Amino acid sequence: MSKDAVNTAAVASHQDATRTPADAGDAGYSKDLKARHVNMIAIGGAIGTGLFLGAGGRLHNAGPALAVAYLVCGVFAFFVVRALGELVLYRPSSGSFVSYAREFLGEKGAYVAGWMYFLNWSTTGIADITAIALYTHYWSFFTSIPQWVLALIALAVVLAVNLISVKIFGEMEFWFAIIKVATLVSFMLVGIFLLATQHKVGGHTPGLSVISDHGGVFPHGIMPVVLVMQGVIFAYAALELVGVAAGETAEPEKVVPRAVNSIMWRVGLFYVGSVVLLALLLPGSVYSGDESPFVTVLSKIGVQGAGDVMNLVVLTAAMSSLNSGLYSTGRILRSMAVAGSAPKFTARMNRSQVPYGGILLTCAVCVLGVGLNYLMPSQAFEIVLNVASLGIISTWVIIMICHLIFVRRAKAGLVIRPSFRLPGSPVTEIVTVAFLVAVLGLMWNDPEVGRKTLLLIPVVAALLVGGWFALRRGIATATDQELTDLTK
Repeated sequence: MSKDAVNTAAVASHQDATRTPADAGDAGYSKDLKARHVNMIAIGGAIGTGLFLGAGGRLHNAGPALAVAYLVCGVFAFFVVRALGELVLYRPSSGSFVSYAREFLGEKGAYVAGWMYFLNWSTTGIADITAIALYTHYWSFFTSIPQWVLALIALAVVLAVNLISVKIFGEMEFWFAIIKVATLVSFMLVGIFLLATQHKVGGHTPGLSVISDHGGVFPHGIMPVVLVMQGVIFAYAALELVGVAAGETAEPEKVVPRAVNSIMWRVGLFYVGSVVLLALLLPGSVYSGDESPFVTVLSKIGVQGAGDVMNLVVLTAAMSSLNSGLYSTGRILRSMAVAGSAPKFTARMNRSQVPYGGILLTCAVCVLGVGLNYLMPSQAFEIVLNVASLGIISTWVIIMICHLIFVRRAKAGLVIRPSFRLPGSPVTEIVTVAFLVAVLGLMWNDPEVGRKTLLLIPVVAALLVGGWFALRRGIATATDQELTDLTK
Protein backbone atom coordinates (compact mmCIF):
# COMPACT_ATOMS: atom_id res chain seq x y z
CA MET A 1 0.00 0.00 0.00
CA SER A 2 1.32 3.47 -0.88
CA LYS A 3 2.18 6.11 1.73
CA ASP A 4 -0.68 8.32 0.51
CA ALA A 5 -3.12 5.45 0.88
CA VAL A 6 -1.95 4.83 4.45
CA ASN A 7 -2.40 8.54 5.32
CA THR A 8 -5.85 8.59 3.71
CA ALA A 9 -6.88 5.51 5.67
CA ALA A 10 -5.63 7.06 8.93
CA VAL A 11 -7.55 10.27 8.26
CA ALA A 12 -10.73 8.36 7.39
CA SER A 13 -10.36 6.29 10.55
CA HIS A 14 -10.05 9.47 12.62
CA GLN A 15 -13.13 10.99 10.98
CA ASP A 16 -15.13 7.85 11.74
CA ALA A 17 -13.95 7.94 15.33
CA THR A 18 -15.08 11.50 15.82
CA ARG A 19 -18.67 10.61 14.92
CA THR A 20 -18.95 8.82 18.28
CA PRO A 21 -17.86 10.30 21.60
CA ALA A 22 -14.04 10.10 21.76
CA ASP A 23 -14.34 10.95 25.45
CA ALA A 24 -16.51 8.54 27.43
CA GLY A 25 -17.65 11.51 29.51
CA ASP A 26 -19.46 12.96 26.49
CA ALA A 27 -22.04 10.20 26.31
CA GLY A 28 -25.58 10.80 27.56
CA TYR A 29 -25.90 14.57 27.09
CA SER A 30 -28.87 16.21 25.41
CA LYS A 31 -28.28 18.67 22.55
CA ASP A 32 -30.79 21.26 23.76
CA LEU A 33 -28.64 24.40 23.56
CA LYS A 34 -29.63 26.50 20.55
CA ALA A 35 -27.46 28.95 18.60
CA ARG A 36 -28.95 31.93 20.46
CA HIS A 37 -28.09 30.27 23.80
CA VAL A 38 -24.44 29.70 22.85
CA ASN A 39 -24.11 33.21 21.39
CA MET A 40 -25.47 34.74 24.58
CA ILE A 41 -23.30 32.47 26.74
CA ALA A 42 -20.35 33.94 24.79
CA ILE A 43 -21.61 37.47 25.49
CA GLY A 44 -22.34 36.64 29.13
CA GLY A 45 -18.79 35.33 29.49
CA ALA A 46 -17.43 38.57 28.06
CA ILE A 47 -19.47 40.89 30.29
CA GLY A 48 -19.56 40.46 34.04
CA THR A 49 -19.01 42.05 37.42
CA GLY A 50 -15.40 42.74 36.38
CA LEU A 51 -16.76 45.54 34.20
CA PHE A 52 -19.92 46.59 36.02
CA LEU A 53 -18.27 46.85 39.42
CA GLY A 54 -14.50 46.23 39.17
CA ALA A 55 -13.82 48.91 36.54
CA GLY A 56 -14.42 51.68 39.13
CA GLY A 57 -11.48 50.78 41.38
CA ARG A 58 -9.23 50.01 38.38
CA LEU A 59 -10.00 53.39 36.80
CA HIS A 60 -9.10 55.05 40.09
CA ASN A 61 -5.74 53.21 40.24
CA ALA A 62 -4.71 53.09 36.57
CA GLY A 63 -6.60 56.02 35.02
CA PRO A 64 -7.62 56.09 31.34
CA ALA A 65 -4.83 53.59 30.54
CA LEU A 66 -7.23 50.95 31.88
CA ALA A 67 -8.71 50.91 28.36
CA VAL A 68 -5.29 49.82 27.06
CA ALA A 69 -5.14 47.04 29.68
CA TYR A 70 -8.60 45.80 28.66
CA LEU A 71 -7.60 45.89 24.99
CA VAL A 72 -4.32 43.99 25.49
CA CYS A 73 -5.87 41.35 27.75
CA GLY A 74 -8.87 41.16 25.40
CA VAL A 75 -6.64 40.29 22.44
CA PHE A 76 -4.99 37.44 24.37
CA ALA A 77 -8.38 36.28 25.68
CA PHE A 78 -9.57 36.13 22.06
CA PHE A 79 -6.53 34.03 21.11
CA VAL A 80 -7.37 31.57 23.91
CA VAL A 81 -11.01 31.26 22.85
CA ARG A 82 -10.08 31.02 19.16
CA ALA A 83 -7.66 28.17 19.96
CA LEU A 84 -10.35 26.45 22.01
CA GLY A 85 -12.85 27.00 19.20
CA GLU A 86 -10.56 25.20 16.75
CA LEU A 87 -10.22 22.27 19.17
CA VAL A 88 -14.00 22.17 19.57
CA LEU A 89 -14.52 21.89 15.81
CA TYR A 90 -11.88 19.17 15.68
CA ARG A 91 -13.83 17.23 18.33
CA PRO A 92 -16.78 18.73 20.26
CA SER A 93 -16.72 17.67 23.90
CA SER A 94 -18.57 18.69 27.05
CA GLY A 95 -15.30 17.90 28.82
CA SER A 96 -13.85 20.72 26.70
CA PHE A 97 -10.20 21.53 27.43
CA VAL A 98 -9.97 18.73 30.03
CA SER A 99 -10.82 16.24 27.29
CA TYR A 100 -8.25 17.87 24.98
CA ALA A 101 -5.65 17.89 27.76
CA ARG A 102 -6.24 14.15 28.17
CA GLU A 103 -5.66 13.61 24.45
CA PHE A 104 -2.61 15.85 24.02
CA LEU A 105 -1.00 15.97 27.49
CA GLY A 106 -2.06 12.66 29.01
CA GLU A 107 -4.11 11.93 32.11
CA LYS A 108 -1.86 14.01 34.38
CA GLY A 109 -2.46 17.03 32.16
CA ALA A 110 -6.22 16.44 32.23
CA TYR A 111 -6.09 16.03 36.02
CA VAL A 112 -4.29 19.37 36.51
CA ALA A 113 -6.50 21.17 33.96
CA GLY A 114 -9.72 19.89 35.50
CA TRP A 115 -8.93 20.54 39.14
CA MET A 116 -7.46 24.00 38.48
CA TYR A 117 -10.63 24.87 36.57
CA PHE A 118 -12.69 23.51 39.45
CA LEU A 119 -10.60 25.64 41.82
CA ASN A 120 -11.32 28.68 39.64
CA TRP A 121 -15.07 28.21 39.45
CA SER A 122 -15.68 26.94 42.97
CA THR A 123 -13.86 29.94 44.42
CA THR A 124 -15.50 32.25 41.87
CA GLY A 125 -18.80 30.79 43.03
CA ILE A 126 -17.95 31.85 46.58
CA ALA A 127 -17.08 35.33 45.27
CA ASP A 128 -20.38 35.41 43.38
CA ILE A 129 -22.60 34.46 46.31
CA THR A 130 -20.65 36.95 48.47
CA ALA A 131 -21.24 39.64 45.85
CA ILE A 132 -24.94 38.75 45.56
CA ALA A 133 -25.34 39.08 49.33
CA LEU A 134 -23.49 42.42 49.35
CA TYR A 135 -25.53 43.80 46.43
CA THR A 136 -28.78 42.68 48.04
CA HIS A 137 -27.84 44.53 51.24
CA TYR A 138 -27.89 47.72 49.14
CA TRP A 139 -31.66 47.78 49.58
CA SER A 140 -32.80 48.62 53.12
CA PHE A 141 -35.45 45.88 53.00
CA PHE A 142 -32.68 43.23 53.14
CA THR A 143 -30.20 44.88 55.51
CA SER A 144 -31.55 43.03 58.56
CA ILE A 145 -30.91 39.63 56.89
CA PRO A 146 -27.40 38.25 57.63
CA GLN A 147 -25.02 38.17 54.66
CA TRP A 148 -24.51 34.39 54.90
CA VAL A 149 -28.29 33.75 54.71
CA LEU A 150 -28.61 35.76 51.49
CA ALA A 151 -25.58 33.90 50.08
CA LEU A 152 -27.19 30.55 50.88
CA ILE A 153 -30.52 31.54 49.28
CA ALA A 154 -28.74 32.66 46.08
CA LEU A 155 -26.85 29.36 45.89
CA ALA A 156 -30.04 27.33 46.39
CA VAL A 157 -31.90 29.19 43.61
CA VAL A 158 -29.12 28.80 41.01
CA LEU A 159 -28.57 25.16 42.00
CA ALA A 160 -32.24 24.41 41.37
CA VAL A 161 -32.07 26.04 37.91
CA ASN A 162 -29.00 24.00 36.96
CA LEU A 163 -30.46 20.68 38.08
CA ILE A 164 -33.71 21.00 36.07
CA SER A 165 -32.24 20.86 32.54
CA VAL A 166 -29.58 22.35 30.29
CA LYS A 167 -32.33 24.13 28.35
CA ILE A 168 -33.39 26.04 31.48
CA PHE A 169 -29.75 26.95 32.10
CA GLY A 170 -29.47 28.22 28.51
CA GLU A 171 -32.63 30.30 28.83
CA MET A 172 -31.49 31.81 32.11
CA GLU A 173 -28.10 32.77 30.61
CA PHE A 174 -29.83 34.16 27.52
CA TRP A 175 -31.93 36.60 29.54
CA PHE A 176 -29.10 37.47 31.94
CA ALA A 177 -26.97 38.41 28.92
CA ILE A 178 -29.81 40.44 27.38
CA ILE A 179 -30.06 42.50 30.60
CA LYS A 180 -26.29 43.13 30.67
CA VAL A 181 -26.05 44.10 27.00
CA ALA A 182 -29.12 46.36 27.18
CA THR A 183 -27.68 48.15 30.22
CA LEU A 184 -24.30 48.71 28.62
CA VAL A 185 -25.77 49.93 25.33
CA SER A 186 -28.10 52.30 27.20
CA PHE A 187 -25.22 53.74 29.22
CA MET A 188 -23.05 54.16 26.15
CA LEU A 189 -25.83 56.05 24.37
CA VAL A 190 -26.17 58.34 27.42
CA GLY A 191 -22.38 58.83 27.51
CA ILE A 192 -22.20 59.66 23.80
CA PHE A 193 -25.05 62.15 24.25
CA LEU A 194 -23.20 63.82 27.16
CA LEU A 195 -20.04 64.05 25.06
CA ALA A 196 -21.83 65.40 21.99
CA THR A 197 -23.76 68.06 23.94
CA GLN A 198 -20.84 68.91 26.28
CA HIS A 199 -23.23 68.48 29.20
CA LYS A 200 -21.34 68.94 32.47
CA VAL A 201 -20.82 65.82 34.60
CA GLY A 202 -20.03 66.56 38.24
CA GLY A 203 -18.62 69.96 37.31
CA HIS A 204 -16.42 68.60 34.51
CA THR A 205 -16.99 69.24 30.79
CA PRO A 206 -16.73 65.86 28.98
CA GLY A 207 -13.98 65.42 26.40
CA LEU A 208 -10.25 64.91 25.99
CA SER A 209 -9.57 67.76 28.42
CA VAL A 210 -10.83 65.55 31.26
CA ILE A 211 -7.90 63.23 30.51
CA SER A 212 -5.24 65.84 29.64
CA ASP A 213 -6.01 68.05 32.67
CA HIS A 214 -5.72 65.18 35.14
CA GLY A 215 -2.38 63.54 34.38
CA GLY A 216 -2.97 62.21 30.88
CA VAL A 217 -3.48 58.57 29.87
CA PHE A 218 -1.00 57.28 32.48
CA PRO A 219 -1.62 59.60 35.47
CA HIS A 220 0.15 57.26 37.92
CA GLY A 221 2.72 55.75 35.55
CA ILE A 222 2.82 52.33 33.90
CA MET A 223 3.14 50.09 36.98
CA PRO A 224 -0.48 50.56 38.21
CA VAL A 225 -1.65 49.52 34.73
CA VAL A 226 0.50 46.38 34.93
CA LEU A 227 -0.84 45.55 38.38
CA VAL A 228 -4.49 45.71 37.29
CA MET A 229 -3.81 43.10 34.56
CA GLN A 230 -4.62 40.26 36.97
CA GLY A 231 -8.05 41.73 37.69
CA VAL A 232 -8.65 42.44 34.00
CA ILE A 233 -7.90 38.82 33.09
CA PHE A 234 -10.29 37.71 35.81
CA ALA A 235 -12.91 40.00 34.24
CA TYR A 236 -12.59 37.98 31.02
CA ALA A 237 -12.85 34.62 32.82
CA ALA A 238 -15.81 32.56 31.53
CA LEU A 239 -15.09 33.19 27.85
CA GLU A 240 -14.00 29.53 27.67
CA LEU A 241 -17.59 28.51 28.49
CA VAL A 242 -18.24 28.51 24.73
CA GLY A 243 -16.11 25.36 24.50
CA VAL A 244 -18.04 23.55 27.23
CA ALA A 245 -21.45 24.58 25.88
CA ALA A 246 -20.53 23.36 22.38
CA GLY A 247 -20.80 19.77 23.63
CA GLU A 248 -24.54 20.25 24.14
CA THR A 249 -25.47 21.95 20.89
CA ALA A 250 -26.59 20.08 17.79
CA GLU A 251 -24.52 22.04 15.26
CA PRO A 252 -21.22 23.14 16.86
CA GLU A 253 -19.58 23.59 13.44
CA LYS A 254 -22.03 26.43 12.69
CA VAL A 255 -22.53 27.90 16.15
CA VAL A 256 -18.99 28.00 17.56
CA PRO A 257 -17.16 30.01 14.85
CA ARG A 258 -19.87 32.67 14.91
CA ALA A 259 -19.81 32.93 18.70
CA VAL A 260 -16.00 32.99 18.95
CA ASN A 261 -15.48 35.55 16.17
CA SER A 262 -18.02 37.89 17.73
CA ILE A 263 -16.08 37.97 21.01
CA MET A 264 -13.40 40.31 19.66
CA TRP A 265 -15.74 43.12 18.62
CA ARG A 266 -17.74 42.69 21.83
CA VAL A 267 -14.58 43.17 23.85
CA GLY A 268 -13.71 46.25 21.80
CA LEU A 269 -17.18 47.74 22.05
CA PHE A 270 -18.28 46.87 25.56
CA TYR A 271 -15.04 46.87 27.56
CA VAL A 272 -12.68 49.23 25.77
CA GLY A 273 -15.49 51.49 24.49
CA SER A 274 -17.21 51.88 27.83
CA VAL A 275 -13.91 52.49 29.71
CA VAL A 276 -12.91 55.17 27.16
CA LEU A 277 -16.32 56.80 27.64
CA LEU A 278 -15.97 56.70 31.43
CA ALA A 279 -12.50 58.30 31.17
CA LEU A 280 -13.83 61.08 28.91
CA LEU A 281 -16.73 61.87 31.27
CA LEU A 282 -14.94 62.03 34.65
CA PRO A 283 -11.34 61.98 35.97
CA GLY A 284 -10.15 58.57 37.18
CA SER A 285 -9.77 59.88 40.74
CA VAL A 286 -13.54 60.38 41.01
CA TYR A 287 -14.26 56.68 40.52
CA SER A 288 -14.12 54.20 43.38
CA GLY A 289 -13.91 50.46 43.91
CA ASP A 290 -16.89 50.71 46.28
CA GLU A 291 -19.30 51.84 43.57
CA SER A 292 -20.06 50.92 39.98
CA PRO A 293 -18.46 53.53 37.67
CA PHE A 294 -21.73 53.70 35.75
CA VAL A 295 -23.59 54.64 38.93
CA THR A 296 -20.93 57.29 39.61
CA VAL A 297 -21.55 58.97 36.24
CA LEU A 298 -25.34 58.73 36.37
CA SER A 299 -25.50 60.07 39.94
CA LYS A 300 -23.32 63.05 38.92
CA ILE A 301 -25.89 64.09 36.31
CA GLY A 302 -28.78 63.69 38.73
CA VAL A 303 -30.39 60.51 37.38
CA GLN A 304 -32.75 59.32 40.09
CA GLY A 305 -32.70 55.60 40.87
CA ALA A 306 -29.44 54.99 38.93
CA GLY A 307 -27.97 53.15 41.88
CA ASP A 308 -31.00 50.87 42.18
CA VAL A 309 -31.01 49.98 38.48
CA MET A 310 -27.27 49.35 38.27
CA ASN A 311 -27.28 47.37 41.50
CA LEU A 312 -29.94 45.11 39.99
CA VAL A 313 -27.79 44.66 36.85
CA VAL A 314 -24.65 43.85 38.87
CA LEU A 315 -26.73 41.40 40.90
CA THR A 316 -27.82 39.80 37.63
CA ALA A 317 -24.19 39.58 36.45
CA ALA A 318 -23.17 37.80 39.66
CA MET A 319 -26.12 35.36 39.36
CA SER A 320 -25.11 34.71 35.75
CA SER A 321 -21.53 33.96 36.77
CA LEU A 322 -22.65 31.56 39.51
CA ASN A 323 -25.04 29.87 37.06
CA SER A 324 -22.24 29.41 34.51
CA GLY A 325 -19.81 28.10 37.13
CA LEU A 326 -22.14 25.33 38.28
CA TYR A 327 -22.90 24.41 34.67
CA SER A 328 -19.28 24.17 33.51
CA THR A 329 -17.80 22.41 36.56
CA GLY A 330 -20.55 19.79 36.41
CA ARG A 331 -19.51 18.86 32.85
CA ILE A 332 -15.77 19.08 33.51
CA LEU A 333 -15.95 16.92 36.65
CA ARG A 334 -18.01 14.28 34.82
CA SER A 335 -15.35 14.02 32.12
CA MET A 336 -12.73 13.59 34.84
CA ALA A 337 -14.77 11.12 36.88
CA VAL A 338 -15.19 8.78 33.92
CA ALA A 339 -11.38 8.75 33.60
CA GLY A 340 -10.96 8.13 37.34
CA SER A 341 -9.44 11.52 38.23
CA ALA A 342 -12.49 12.80 40.13
CA PRO A 343 -14.83 11.14 42.66
CA LYS A 344 -17.14 8.56 41.03
CA PHE A 345 -20.35 10.27 42.14
CA THR A 346 -19.50 13.33 40.02
CA ALA A 347 -20.14 11.19 36.90
CA ARG A 348 -23.80 10.68 37.81
CA MET A 349 -26.57 12.21 35.70
CA ASN A 350 -30.25 12.73 36.44
CA ARG A 351 -33.21 12.03 34.18
CA SER A 352 -32.81 15.43 32.53
CA GLN A 353 -29.28 14.46 31.43
CA VAL A 354 -27.69 16.90 33.88
CA PRO A 355 -24.44 15.80 35.65
CA TYR A 356 -25.75 16.56 39.10
CA GLY A 357 -22.86 14.93 41.00
CA GLY A 358 -20.29 17.49 39.84
CA ILE A 359 -22.70 20.38 40.33
CA LEU A 360 -23.37 19.28 43.92
CA LEU A 361 -19.62 19.03 44.64
CA THR A 362 -19.12 22.62 43.45
CA CYS A 363 -22.06 23.68 45.60
CA ALA A 364 -20.46 21.97 48.60
CA VAL A 365 -17.39 24.21 48.21
CA CYS A 366 -19.68 27.21 47.81
CA VAL A 367 -21.36 26.25 51.09
CA LEU A 368 -17.92 26.58 52.69
CA GLY A 369 -18.02 30.07 51.18
CA VAL A 370 -21.27 30.67 53.04
CA GLY A 371 -19.31 29.83 56.20
CA LEU A 372 -16.59 32.24 55.12
CA ASN A 373 -19.27 34.91 54.76
CA TYR A 374 -20.36 34.14 58.31
CA LEU A 375 -16.84 34.27 59.80
CA MET A 376 -15.25 37.05 57.70
CA PRO A 377 -17.95 38.92 55.77
CA SER A 378 -15.69 41.87 54.94
CA GLN A 379 -12.75 39.79 53.62
CA ALA A 380 -14.51 36.86 51.92
CA PHE A 381 -14.64 38.43 48.45
CA GLU A 382 -10.94 39.36 48.23
CA ILE A 383 -9.69 36.02 49.61
CA VAL A 384 -11.47 33.86 47.03
CA LEU A 385 -10.81 36.27 44.15
CA ASN A 386 -7.07 35.72 44.59
CA VAL A 387 -7.40 31.93 44.42
CA ALA A 388 -9.70 32.09 41.39
CA SER A 389 -7.16 34.12 39.40
CA LEU A 390 -4.63 31.27 39.69
CA GLY A 391 -7.22 28.86 38.34
CA ILE A 392 -8.17 30.89 35.27
CA ILE A 393 -4.56 31.72 34.26
CA SER A 394 -3.53 28.04 34.50
CA THR A 395 -6.60 26.99 32.50
CA TRP A 396 -5.79 29.41 29.68
CA VAL A 397 -2.14 28.29 29.62
CA ILE A 398 -3.21 24.63 29.34
CA ILE A 399 -5.60 25.44 26.46
CA MET A 400 -2.77 27.10 24.51
CA ILE A 401 -0.33 24.24 25.18
CA CYS A 402 -2.96 21.71 24.02
CA HIS A 403 -3.48 23.70 20.83
CA LEU A 404 0.27 23.87 20.21
CA ILE A 405 0.56 20.08 20.41
CA PHE A 406 -2.58 19.69 18.28
CA VAL A 407 -1.03 21.81 15.50
CA ARG A 408 2.19 19.79 15.65
CA ARG A 409 0.23 16.55 15.29
CA ALA A 410 -1.69 18.05 12.39
CA LYS A 411 1.60 18.86 10.64
CA ALA A 412 2.67 15.26 11.21
CA GLY A 413 -0.54 14.09 9.51
CA LEU A 414 -1.98 12.49 12.67
CA VAL A 415 -5.02 14.77 12.97
CA ILE A 416 -6.85 17.19 10.69
CA ARG A 417 -7.12 20.90 11.48
CA PRO A 418 -10.56 22.39 10.74
CA SER A 419 -10.83 25.40 8.43
CA PHE A 420 -11.62 27.58 11.48
CA ARG A 421 -8.11 28.15 12.87
CA LEU A 422 -6.11 30.19 15.34
CA PRO A 423 -4.04 32.61 13.22
CA GLY A 424 -0.27 32.83 13.57
CA SER A 425 0.33 29.41 15.14
CA PRO A 426 2.72 28.50 16.78
CA VAL A 427 3.86 32.07 17.56
CA THR A 428 0.42 33.06 18.86
CA GLU A 429 0.33 30.26 21.46
CA ILE A 430 3.89 30.92 22.67
CA VAL A 431 3.36 34.69 23.02
CA THR A 432 0.02 34.16 24.82
CA VAL A 433 1.54 31.71 27.32
CA ALA A 434 4.48 34.09 27.89
CA PHE A 435 2.07 36.97 28.52
CA LEU A 436 -0.02 34.99 31.02
CA VAL A 437 3.08 33.79 32.90
CA ALA A 438 4.42 37.37 32.93
CA VAL A 439 1.15 38.64 34.43
CA LEU A 440 1.49 35.99 37.13
CA GLY A 441 5.10 37.01 37.84
CA LEU A 442 4.38 40.74 37.90
CA MET A 443 1.76 40.14 40.60
CA TRP A 444 4.72 39.97 43.03
CA ASN A 445 4.97 43.76 42.76
CA ASP A 446 1.59 44.04 44.48
CA PRO A 447 2.24 43.16 48.16
CA GLU A 448 -1.38 43.59 49.24
CA VAL A 449 -3.05 41.16 46.82
CA GLY A 450 -0.73 39.80 44.13
CA ARG A 451 2.06 38.57 46.40
CA LYS A 452 -0.38 36.76 48.68
CA THR A 453 -1.86 35.10 45.62
CA LEU A 454 1.54 33.84 44.41
CA LEU A 455 2.31 32.45 47.87
CA LEU A 456 -0.70 30.16 47.44
CA ILE A 457 0.91 28.37 44.45
CA PRO A 458 3.01 25.92 46.58
CA VAL A 459 -0.10 25.10 48.63
CA VAL A 460 -2.18 24.40 45.51
CA ALA A 461 0.68 22.36 43.99
CA ALA A 462 0.96 20.23 47.15
CA LEU A 463 -2.80 19.56 47.11
CA LEU A 464 -2.64 18.53 43.43
CA VAL A 465 0.27 16.14 44.04
CA GLY A 466 -1.46 14.62 47.06
CA GLY A 467 -4.70 14.24 45.12
CA TRP A 468 -2.93 12.54 42.22
CA PHE A 469 -1.37 9.88 44.46
CA ALA A 470 -4.74 9.32 46.13
CA LEU A 471 -6.54 8.89 42.80
CA ARG A 472 -3.92 7.23 40.58
CA ARG A 473 -5.15 3.67 41.26
CA GLY A 474 -8.66 4.64 40.13
CA ILE A 475 -7.20 6.39 37.07
CA ALA A 476 -5.23 3.26 36.10
CA THR A 477 -8.37 1.12 36.51
CA ALA A 478 -10.42 3.49 34.35
CA THR A 479 -7.69 3.50 31.67
CA ASP A 480 -7.53 -0.32 31.63
CA GLN A 481 -11.31 -0.51 31.32
CA GLU A 482 -11.26 1.95 28.42
CA LEU A 483 -8.57 -0.08 26.63
CA THR A 484 -10.60 -3.26 27.19
CA ASP A 485 -13.71 -1.63 25.70
CA LEU A 486 -11.74 -0.44 22.66
CA THR A 487 -10.33 -3.92 21.94
CA LYS A 488 -13.69 -5.73 22.13
